[in-house]
Amino acid sequence: MKTFLKIVAVLFLLGVIALVAIGFFISPIVTKTVNTVGPKITGTKVELASVSISPLTGGGTLTGLFVGNPEGWTGDKAFYLGKIRASVQPSSLLGDYILVNEVFIDGPEFVYEKRLMGGSNIDALLKQIETNTGGAKTPPAEPAKEEKPAKPVKFAVKSFVLKDAKVAVVAGGQTIAITLPTITITDLGVAEGGITADQVATAVIKRMLVQIGPAATQAITKLGAGALEGGTEGAKGALNKLLGR
Repeated sequence: MKTFLKIVAVLFLLGVIALVAIGFFISPIVTKTVNTVGPKITGTKVELASVSISPLTGGGTLTGLFVGNPEGWTGDKAFYLGKIRASVQPSSLLGDYILVNEVFIDGPEFVYEKRLMGGSNIDALLKQIETNTGGAKTPPAEPAKEEKPAKPVKFAVKSFVLKDAKVAVVAGGQTIAITLPTITITDLGVAEGGITADQVATAVIKRMLVQIGPAATQAITKLGAGALEGGTEGAKGALNKLLGR
């Protein structure tokens, strides 16, 4: 019995040491991963300023996530997330996939730029994401002989919440500020037994960006109807021009 308890104690100690080591290295790893994988997903500039993660408590904060506009648009920013609060199940760091209990984003900033001839920076960004994550089919690379492919780290997210997102809608030489409704995603990657980091990022980014288009269009519609004079037909014609129809 004493021998068994000693073994358990040693294994526990090794586990704590491993978690501390992971905690020491995981922050720069996450930062580097986001800054490396992000541009491959969006086709634009992606930068994460810093990460603070404590594997012993499972809590962490990501600060300053910048995602740039596709080429050819006026501004350099598509959206910016000041702070992201996350909670990870510590024991999952040593399992088949990392279980993220919560991701909470409060007050992110988006820029939606609408051209007179149609299209928007968000549409262009979504198109690039689709292309970079499977929209354009390419033949799989032949695996190197006598080498096993590295097993990707997988994640599952129990709860994702984005609250009070601010959107600056730029159209027709005017800028309108709107607030998006709260976005909630649950059990992302849970049924699959974990999904890769780029799959998580793709699912979250697409869900956020898809909501911006309708909200921005509604705001532009209200702007056109309220700001124009000359009756219904005049307002309709000017609005269609503004929306690029």
